[in-house]
Amino acid sequence: MGEVVMNKSLHVANPLIPGGNLAAYIHAVGAFPVLLPERERALAERLQDHQDLDAARTLVLSHLRFVVHIARSYAGYGLPLADIIQEGNVGLMKAVKRFDPTKGVRLISFAVHWIKAEIHEYVLRNWRIVKVATTKAQRKLFFNLRSSKKRLGWLNNEEAAAVASDLGVEVREVREMEQRLAACDAAFDLSVEDDDDAPHMAPVQYLQDKSADPATIVEEADWEARSQQQLSTAVSALDPRSRDILEQRWLCDAKVTLHDLAAKYEVSAERIRQLEQSAIKKVRGMIELEA
Repeated sequence: MGEVVMNKSLHVANPLIPGGNLAAYIHAVGAFPVLLPERERALAERLQDHQDLDAARTLVLSHLRFVVHIARSYAGYGLPLADIIQEGNVGLMKAVKRFDPTKGVRLISFAVHWIKAEIHEYVLRNWRIVKVATTKAQRKLFFNLRSSKKRLGWLNNEEAAAVASDLGVEVREVREMEQRLAACDAAFDLSVEDDDDAPHMAPVQYLQDKSADPATIVEEADWEARSQQQLSTAVSALDPRSRDILEQRWLCDAKVTLHDLAAKYEVSAERIRQLEQSAIKKVRGMIELEA
């Protein structure tokens, strides 16, 4: 028997679901009678031995009231109660599927773990956009510390040490989780009320790394290659002396002085400067013509 089949059977028999009228749903599930131990065991045996979906349906419906009771204890996380109940119902159906009546325990005692496990997963997935707990130890710390924070507020050193000792974790981990609990999600985009003159900035205004834009990278690389080609063509068109002066003055790692070039060509430093300026003007003119 799969959870999907059980879920469909439940919805056909009872069209009221938590996502609809929540008050009507709670009233409806409260109307299903609580099963006596003998009746519960008989239904569980029918399900286990014969895969009886009607027995599974009765077991689920008679325990929906308990899911509502458990779900209400998670109302402080700011998540819709209807969604929490729905997740708890998934846990209940998983528990019904795995329940062994020969163990001598009531179904609700067995199902509490499955109901809470599904609700915990839902809370951790949806309480914050960024996950606050990923490992088993972090999840345990999250729910225990969240419960303690209602009474303690900000933890002092002694309280943090006590929580760490009770849960078997480091004080550092308690502090880290406390900071995560105190944090809040921020909208990436500007809200409707915000404008460019607002005193604060939304992340969309400063987190974008335009240098990593593939289009920008290709454009810049293309521009640089084209500029290098234009410069090389323009310099090659100069006479040998002007080209040598320009290369020695601007295109070499070790820049040569005007006096050194004046001595090389047996002219004055002023004449070298004039030849340099003339060469630069010619190169600029040729590049502008190609642009």
